[in-house]
Amino acid sequence: MRVVLDTDVVVAAMRSPSGASSALLQAALDGRIQLLANVALILEYEAVCKREEHLIAAGLDVAQAGIFVDAVAALAEPVDSHFIWRPQLKDPSDEMVLEAAVNGRAQAIVTFNRRDFGTVPERFGLRVLLPRDAYRKVYT
Repeated sequence: MRVVLDTDVVVAAMRSPSGASSALLQAALDGRIQLLANVALILEYEAVCKREEHLIAAGLDVAQAGIFVDAVAALAEPVDSHFIWRPQLKDPSDEMVLEAAVNGRAQAIVTFNRRDFGTVPERFGLRVLLPRDAYRKVYT
């Protein structure tokens, strides 16, 4: 399954190595799913993961969070954005997730904020899944 992880999922994986978000990163490492990301999305992962509140919750320093994001980036297939679909969504951060998914021919966007995406991804043939639902699809 080809997926784009919203930033909230990457942060959750960094903060809790035992949750579904972290399990999805392990699934990518094992080759069970293919992560997709564009440069803008990786930069957002880095900026958000390095926020003090997330560093404290994860028990990491800035350098360790950088290593974590570098590892996520290494797992992801790079996506070039040939087509810009903006504006489709209310939040510009969600726009880059949608663009990575559409341009990368993803099957799903994985996020905790399904409501923020509304029905827009369906127009592009994308599903929007919670991390636990994506995990179930990978392992069932």
